[in-house]
Amino acid sequence: MVTLADRLDQLTRQGDLLQPLENGALRCVACAHRCLIKPGRRGICKVRFNQDGELRVPWGYVAALQVDPIEKKPFAHLMPGAEALTFGMLGCDFHCDYCQNWLTSQALRDPQIDLDPAYIHRVSPENLVAHALRNGAQVVVSSYNEPLITAEWAVDVFKVARQQGLLCAFVSNGNATPEALAYLRPHLDAYKVDLKTMQDRQYRRLGGVLQHVLDTIKNAHALGLWVEVVTLIVPGFNDSPEELWDAARYIASVSKDIPWHVTAFHPDYKMTDPPPTSARSLQQAADIGQEAGLHYVYAGNLPGRVGSLEDTFCPQCSERLIARRGYVVMDYRITAEGTCPRCGQKIAGVWPQDPNQVRLNGFGYPRRVR
Repeated sequence: MVTLADRLDQLTRQGDLLQPLENGALRCVACAHRCLIKPGRRGICKVRFNQDGELRVPWGYVAALQVDPIEKKPFAHLMPGAEALTFGMLGCDFHCDYCQNWLTSQALRDPQIDLDPAYIHRVSPENLVAHALRNGAQVVVSSYNEPLITAEWAVDVFKVARQQGLLCAFVSNGNATPEALAYLRPHLDAYKVDLKTMQDRQYRRLGGVLQHVLDTIKNAHALGLWVEVVTLIVPGFNDSPEELWDAARYIASVSKDIPWHVTAFHPDYKMTDPPPTSARSLQQAADIGQEAGLHYVYAGNLPGRVGSLEDTFCPQCSERLIARRGYVVMDYRITAEGTCPRCGQKIAGVWPQDPNQVRLNGFGYPRRVR
């Protein structure tokens, strides 16, 4: 019987993100764990492994593929109203108890997840980009599992996508290395980072290190990538005012133009005790972000319940520039030059060249690839 691991091991290529060591060992540098992998062993992610001294990495399949509104990622300042062909593989370098994509991210780590190998669909980069074009996508996104551990596959997809004029983005936990960011930069336009907590102790509970994520936010921004940051507000885990102030101040220290999304938790996977995040808690978190000097703060996952915190405003004159409800853009007023039409203030982001082409009142929900 072919197991899921057997099937995945067949869908690999030689990796790029590594440092060769003695006796056939190697150090993987795709994520900040920097795993030392000896022949016959695997990294923490379970999908990058050493085969006779050669690093083998995932390639040539998807475990999830759909067309999403770009606002679902969430990106608020990257081509509003656009469709994003979003693909994912399997595996993660974290083990978050509240993961909402646990079926794909933890499939090789959690023995209780019995994922059929038939769930895996072979595909080429050219096929994926053809799907994007056929479905009217303007952006191609690597998401659902942690894209850093499948960076070689993402780069091969992005190379084809950019040849077709598409933008490319990562939705990531931010556990990157400088080597991985440098490898990705020529093929990547935007990087969304999950800043899960400002407590290193809590980060280690999830399988990461706080400083690595903070460094990724800073380094990705310094490389010229468009960066947005998301914090899922989990009651009793990361929602104290002190911690939220720490997060907001750090983001502002990198750039006050980085959008900060504070989003609502719902019980999932192994974290079922905390209650869902209230709209009031999101409002309080957003107030902190604004008081810390961030120009663009958004509240997510509770459409219609957070007032104007779904909308984009000019930081200079407070003109409403983008009106949203959930993942739907209701109104768009940023000029072709990326400025406020009222005062001329430059609005940070990646905007459509023709504002008239922005889709208003679109689908607002994911849809299957045609």
